[in-house]
Amino acid sequence: MSSAAHHTADPDRLWSVDEHLEDVLTTVRPLEPIELQLLDAQGCVLVEDVMVPLSLPPFDNSSMDGYAVRVADVAGASEEFPASLEVVGDVAAGAGAPVRVGPGQAARIMTGAPLPPGAETVVPVEWTDGGLGAGPVRGMRARSLAPEGATGQVRVHRPAEARAHVRASGSDVQAGDLALKAGTVLGPPQLGLLAAIGRGTVRVRPRPRVVVLSTGSELVQPGEQLAGGQIHDSNSFALTAAARDAGAIGYRVGAVADDADTLRSTIEDQLVRADLLVTTGGVSVGAYDVVKEALSHVGDEDEPGGGVEFRKLAMQPGKPQGFGTVGPDHIPLLALPGNPVSSYVSFELFVRPAIRTLMGLPDVHRPTTRAKLVCDKALTSPRGRRQFLRGTYRDGEVRPVGGSGSHLVAALAQADSLIVVPEDAESVESGTEVEVVLLG
Repeated sequence: MSSAAHHTADPDRLWSVDEHLEDVLTTVRPLEPIELQLLDAQGCVLVEDVMVPLSLPPFDNSSMDGYAVRVADVAGASEEFPASLEVVGDVAAGAGAPVRVGPGQAARIMTGAPLPPGAETVVPVEWTDGGLGAGPVRGMRARSLAPEGATGQVRVHRPAEARAHVRASGSDVQAGDLALKAGTVLGPPQLGLLAAIGRGTVRVRPRPRVVVLSTGSELVQPGEQLAGGQIHDSNSFALTAAARDAGAIGYRVGAVADDADTLRSTIEDQLVRADLLVTTGGVSVGAYDVVKEALSHVGDEDEPGGGVEFRKLAMQPGKPQGFGTVGPDHIPLLALPGNPVSSYVSFELFVRPAIRTLMGLPDVHRPTTRAKLVCDKALTSPRGRRQFLRGTYRDGEVRPVGGSGSHLVAALAQADSLIVVPEDAESVESGTEVEVVLLG
């Protein structure tokens, strides 16, 4: 449970960004591991080391369409004096017991097929006459190869070194090697490796289910006509997308009107599919801040230690924040401000690390760097607040985008970083080195 006593907090306390983040991350725990089919495990974090049960490739095989031969039989072969070999059979990919290659013999071989006994190397079909003396070509997989199953003669025009065009058994990984270590995020290449070594399922922490809902009677679904005083709901789309970008399964709930009972019942309905709840709007001191009204008691009456605490943080944007747990399973809930920039910055600072913690990742934060500030005039910042300004970062320099207004959605869409102005700075001149949070 959280280090804060959510329902007995001092409403006048000003929390630092770091204190609030620490409270969130000490409350949120990684999800319990489960066994999943490979494709269902995409994006999940592996919870155990996976060892290689059999070498890859499991047998010596050809990397070319051609002929499997003995080195001595093609030594000195040339266009003028080709080596003429007896074709004793075919070796196809997936073949069981292949033919044996003896002195003066060759076996026609396909890419991926096992190197037959007696053969020491593979000559590509381009180095041969394609065994045309074996009969007419019809519908062949490789250019100029003789018909399947045919025997006869093949003329080889170039010599080949031992094991040329042969993929050695175990040249990729060997039995007993570590394939993937615990903590690996499973992307397409990792899932391909698991399949290649024969793993049909894998033990992972599941992707967290994050439910996002925005509040406000003024909010209208995009695509619908606006009436007077209404705006389109953008926060729930941005934050659901941000949750998915962080690795979660994001669920967006339509905007909830400013009614505490409706909001409370909506949240209770969503608990069944949530590992984390995110609300946006209704957390400041206005008369219609229903999130505070609805959540201050959810889980508090029947579940000791539950409930959501609303706080003031020493940051800009995003001063009003809420955090706690709701429902019988103590599902973490982060209540973010309603202004688009405030909600997005708050998501990056607090929700994204919570999602990454649920996933069991060791590094939950966005990368940061130092960069030279490039701007026309000095940036101003309120003393005692840590300010996060939108910026564009490139080649060690960062430039502010848009103003400091927390409603400026267009500027946010151009930004790829956050410029951090510390609490003790009231202005930052161009040319100053600043901390930058990289968003992309």
